Amino acid sequence: MNYNVIIIGGGPAGLMAAVAAAEHGASVLIVDKGKKLGRKLAISGGGRCNVTNRMEQKDLIEHIPGNGKFMYSPFSIFNNEDIIAFFENLGIALKEEDMGRMFPVNDKAITVVQTLLTKIKALGVETRLQTKVDSLAFEEDRVTGMTLDNGETLDADAVIIATGGKSVPNTGSTGDGYPWAEAAGHTITELYPTEVPITSAAPFIKNKTLQGLSLSNVALTVYNPKGKKIKTHRGDMIFTHFGISGPIVLRCSQFVVKGLKKHQSGTLPMGLSLFPDKNAETVFQELVTAKKENGAKASRNALKNWGRERLLAFFLKLADIPETKALQDIPNESLRTLSQLLTDFRFEVNGTLSIEDAFVTGGGVSIKEIHPKRMESKITKGLYFCGEILDIHAYTGGFNITCAFSTGYTAGKAAAASSTPTSLST
Repeated sequence: MNYNVIIIGGGPAGLMAAVAAAEHGASVLIVDKGKKLGRKLAISGGGRCNVTNRMEQKDLIEHIPGNGKFMYSPFSIFNNEDIIAFFENLGIALKEEDMGRMFPVNDKAITVVQTLLTKIKALGVETRLQTKVDSLAFEEDRVTGMTLDNGETLDADAVIIATGGKSVPNTGSTGDGYPWAEAAGHTITELYPTEVPITSAAPFIKNKTLQGLSLSNVALTVYNPKGKKIKTHRGDMIFTHFGISGPIVLRCSQFVVKGLKKHQSGTLPMGLSLFPDKNAETVFQELVTAKKENGAKASRNALKNWGRERLLAFFLKLADIPETKALQDIPNESLRTLSQLLTDFRFEVNGTLSIEDAFVTGGGVSIKEIHPKRMESKITKGLYFCGEILDIHAYTGGFNITCAFSTGYTAGKAAAASSTPTSLST
């Protein structure tokens, strides 16, 4: 059977592409190698499904550090407000949480998945699960369909590749689409992990001195080997047995990966500030004041409000301040050292966990070879890309899924328009 549009991959981008293509009059087939559609969607947002982010477009773009400006065009077709309206029109009530994150009111990602599956079924979208694609079929400069691994051929006017990257492979994202893109003449930019925990061989990490300790509203900075700031993020983090993790660590991770590669160094310095709005001199003066007001108390008691107990004990040791010694007997030079630790504790990091352990894949199909308002290949007619297979990546917080839904809808609509004359007027 000949389909107008065949979509390879049933994740967020693929499902939205199916909706858009079918709504615009195309006969649509989704081919997926897994047993279920929407597996990555079902675990997104910690199982709550952060469907999008309600930030203004300019702020949205700033939260897409991997080629975010490319998204202006897909957003002109289907943006975050369109995503919100889409799900609410399907009967899913949404709520806005901190930093613009949008979740289903019932906090259940499975509701989003089931609603999308119900929608594509109502639109007449066909699905073939546990079906593996071997290769794409071409005639001259156009895609004509594909061959499955069992030798069966499927014909299509348009093919949309929505297979994801290489992150979270248990959801089916194992990089299957990259060879097909290359066979169509596309460039795959270097793949690397983003939104991933950072590793360190610093003694305090190896000794598990701070393992399990979480911090809130702190600042974390990535520096180059010469000490120049590369990037700072504020928020929450946690120390682990292998390094550091948590929201701001994930956001810093891509800058660690890129910095290590750029500078060809085995490690990069990072800096932690417990007081992002204060500099070391201000904190030093406050410590001197504390020394005058609470000098009779043991240092650990006089300074107990300056940090979590384990972290403060660690910093006091580094500053050569005995915990039980009266604060009034501590020399100001030691307090100055402590102020520096509290505002810019430097430690070396040596990389990140693997791309399979990452939440998002950096790199992918070069956006220079994609028409941004159609998501169609500039090289092979009738071939479209959407979602994480593209060289586009964002921070966590609803930004990646927004890119997936936006590029998916844009690709689906354009693919339908190119293959079904009647859809041009809809």
